[in-house]
Parts: sequence; C-alpha cells; structure tokens
Amino acid sequence: MASAPRFSKETLSFLTRLKRNNRREWFNARRDEYEAVVRQPMIAVLERLAVDMRAIAPELLVGPKSMYRIYRDVRFSENKQPYKTNVAASFWHRTLGKGGGAGMYFHISPEGLWIGGGMYAPEMPQLHAVREQIAANVRHFRSIVEAPAFKRSLDGGLEGERLQRVPRGFPKDHDAADYLRYRQFLAGREFPARFATGPKFYGGMLDVFRKIAPLVRFLNEALQ
Repeated sequence: MASAPRFSKETLSFLTRLKRNNRREWFNARRDEYEAVVRQPMIAVLERLAVDMRAIAPELLVGPKSMYRIYRDVRFSENKQPYKTNVAASFWHRTLGKGGGAGMYFHISPEGLWIGGGMYAPEMPQLHAVREQIAANVRHFRSIVEAPAFKRSLDGGLEGERLQRVPRGFPKDHDAADYLRYRQFLAGREFPARFATGPKFYGGMLDVFRKIAPLVRFLNEALQ
C-alpha cells in the first residue's frame, strides 16, 4: 500500500516566502516551484481522499477539483495582494452544490493547519430549515454534538456565531433553545503547520472528517 500523502517543509517554506513577497513578478519567477511543492502535493492528497472519503461521506464531491485557486479575487477588496498564502480545498454535497449546504474543508498556511466543516454562511431559508430540523430532532442532534468523542477530538465541539435570543418562531424554553440560536454550525481542529508534513497528517485528517461527518449529514438532511 502506498504511503499516505503529506506536505513537505518546502511547501511551508514556499507559502512563508509568498507571504513576504506577494507580487506577480515574484510568483511568476517561481511558478515551477509552486507547482512542485504546493500544487502537486495537494493534488496527491485530494486524489487519495477521493477514494478514502467514499467510506466516510460518499455524498460529498471530493477530488482534485476541490482545490481552491491560488489567485485572490481583488475586485472588491482593499487588499490588492494577488495571491492567497494558504492552500485549501472544500468538499460539497453532490446535489446541493458548492455553498448549497454543509461541507468539509481544510487549509494549510504558515500559521497552521485547520481541518473541519459545517455551515459557515447559510442563507436565511437554509438557516431556518436547519433550525426546524434541530427543533424536530433534538435528541439526535444532541447525540452528535454532545458526544464525548466529538468534543474531545474537535477543539471543544460545535462552534459558530450565535444570536443573543432564541429566533422568532420558536419557544424561548424549547429543549434545543441553545442550539437554535446558532447562525453558523462549525466544528474542526487546528494543528501546527508542521503537522501537515508529518506521518500522522493524513490519518489525522481522516479522523477529523470521520468525526464531523454525522454533523454535516444532519445539516444537509434539512435541505434535501
């Protein structure tokens, strides 16, 4: 069996130098290096994930096309630096589409590695549907987000912005009142950047995705 894919010290070195030299001239002169130490290792990770994620979340689209472009969209940003200083990928539901529901994500940058998923910025109809799903399935939702293994392996469990009050349309004393106040539903784990260069990286990433898969699936069920 082939060894698990990972990134290298050269990956982190390139991203660190790109952060200091975020200019087209600098990048264009080192495009081959970017291809060799950043893009190709990421493609190798995604090709392996495309196989292994079938057993964890077969409903998600996973593969090389999941990788984000290195180029920043600067049209409406005050920050005109042309390149992102991380390498990232996201995995979305096959029928709901990109941004159409809950998904999974990871990125590596000089500052660290983050692996996780959930719903980051749901539209109001999506958010309402998820709240209805939680309200009608309180025990199931609690069994996911309050499980000791979920909290232990995902930086404390469920995270995200919350309203100060229970949203309109739900009783203030609802059994799921605390969870109905969420505006985002996120879970994940942060690692030092160097973790992505070590032998435990790939297995550790799969473990995080395995832990958050029930949450992602629950959120998406509300939207189908």
